[in-house]
Amino acid sequence: MQLRVDRQGRISCIYGETIDLTMLGKMSIRRASHVEPDEAGRWWADLSPLGGPKLGPFPLRSQALLAEEEWIERCYFA
Repeated sequence: MQLRVDRQGRISCIYGETIDLTMLGKMSIRRASHVEPDEAGRWWADLSPLGGPKLGPFPLRSQALLAEEEWIERCYFA
């Protein structure tokens, strides 16, 4: 789990349960993307909440989730 700390001391991360994030202070959780199927059952990762692209289509939801996580890590935690 990668944590990003900005100059004001705010911490950003992709939510996970590896670390008890409540120990770091008050949390504010917001959606970074939407992973949803289309009419054909293909999966898309829409990163527009972060100003990002729509990734896909993927045959499996797990592939869309992995692409979503990789894009966020590359763009925000690199």
